[in-house]
Amino acid sequence: MARGSRACRLDRTVHLRYKPAVQTRPLGRTGLQLPILGFGASSLGQEFRSVTLEEALQSVRTALDCGLNFIDTSPFYGRGMSEVLLGIALKGVPRDQYTLCTKLGRYDLAHFDFSARRVAESIDVSLHRLGTDHLDLVLCHDIEFVELPPVVEETIPALRRAQQAGKVRFIGFSGYPQKIFRSICDQTEVDCALSYNQYTLQNTRFADETVPYLKARGVGVLNAGPFSARLLTQAPLPAWLKEPESVKAAARAAADLCARRGTDIAKLALQFSCANPDITSTIAGSANPANIRRWAQWLSEPIDTGLLHEVQAIFAPVKNLGHVEGLPGNN
Repeated sequence: MARGSRACRLDRTVHLRYKPAVQTRPLGRTGLQLPILGFGASSLGQEFRSVTLEEALQSVRTALDCGLNFIDTSPFYGRGMSEVLLGIALKGVPRDQYTLCTKLGRYDLAHFDFSARRVAESIDVSLHRLGTDHLDLVLCHDIEFVELPPVVEETIPALRRAQQAGKVRFIGFSGYPQKIFRSICDQTEVDCALSYNQYTLQNTRFADETVPYLKARGVGVLNAGPFSARLLTQAPLPAWLKEPESVKAAARAAADLCARRGTDIAKLALQFSCANPDITSTIAGSANPANIRRWAQWLSEPIDTGLLHEVQAIFAPVKNLGHVEGLPGNN
């Protein structure tokens, strides 16, 4: 695990002296070095609760102060709100002090547009909202919801043109079903790929089935959702959570075990997801600065291997169970 110094703080003088040393890893063949924990800005779009402007700004600043300078967003998050608030929060921050990832193609729950024309428009809109002249990473967002041939034949070539124009440094795609990673990478070249909710304490399909394949092709490996949509936290489970009831029950049992041992299952979940050396960065999001400081502190502490083994034993009967996401043919 990463070795940190003192807990990060918002005070700028303290920040300069005590910024934690967050471990970094290379992203495929891009030349980028990313922290093992990235800041997910979906919460800035009020995807989970109402967020004040001050909470949004402080969350971004806290993430940077804590060394979590890989930032992930999307025009889908808050239907543009995440990008807008992120652009405000990053104003005045030197551009070389953070790595910025946004997405395109998904703009509402059921609104997808991966056409070449929309690619060009979306990139320009994101650049404007984020207040920058280039995007470090742009990903095709949740491609499991659409037919994949147009993504290969139209969307990715359009992204390459934006790359050649200097607006985008590296390109890739994101999604949930493991099948889509081979479906895309067998037909075209991308720089990186992002999987979500499938490298966690309960579900390691991404590492088991896909990561070795991506690494062999030189594709950068990104992971999101170490808490699996709150499944691996002490918070009440959201009504929309799609995991089977057996998985939810196991998660409650594991959370109770951790609580009896005086710890939070979220700590174990975060440490576990970030510990895999074959995954460059794991993205977690919050609009609560205290959560972000806590995550940075957790990464500076050793993982409790005994507790990890007990929790894995609880999850063993439901290991890698998930749900269908997107078109049936993409699963």
